[in-house]
Amino acid sequence: MVLTLFLVTLIASTTLGFIYQLTKEPIAEAKLREKNTAIKQVVPDFTNQPNAEAYDVAVEGDTMIVYPAKKDGKLVGAAVAAFTEKGYSGRIRLMVGFNANGTINNISVLEHQETPGLGDKIDKAKSEWSSQFNGKNPEDFQLQVRKDGGDVDAITAATISSRAYCDAVQRAFKAFKKGGLQ
Repeated sequence: MVLTLFLVTLIASTTLGFIYQLTKEPIAEAKLREKNTAIKQVVPDFTNQPNAEAYDVAVEGDTMIVYPAKKDGKLVGAAVAAFTEKGYSGRIRLMVGFNANGTINNISVLEHQETPGLGDKIDKAKSEWSSQFNGKNPEDFQLQVRKDGGDVDAITAATISSRAYCDAVQRAFKAFKKGGLQ
């Protein structure tokens, strides 16, 4: 009985290890493609490899990743992988693109668990709510919902999600500035 249990466990663990090794590389490639797609969506046209030039910036005790975008050696903007834990249903991850002058070029939602039909409107696939950030410079555009004295129109019935989105964008801007890009 012990020998049978040992053999079943050995076969199962060997198979699991083999499958892991087989899928590890394709999963890593898929994640890299997803990241590159998000970077291309949020920054102006570039000719460099932002992944190769990426660096970490500490913001409020967390680490944000900055991906500088250059065209012919000149900085045209940067994408910042930012997140907040303040979402209604937890973490919200964004890729925030800035032009070289600090204005927001575009924002892509990478991950969220917000309520379908309400908070999930932060995603461009669900609504155009996030387009109000494009072309705004956080230096003079208050990244808070109007209810809190800011310039952002909140999503109806999803103020917590709206506040969290603003928080993630604000943290991305702090990383952009700390990274010496502005």
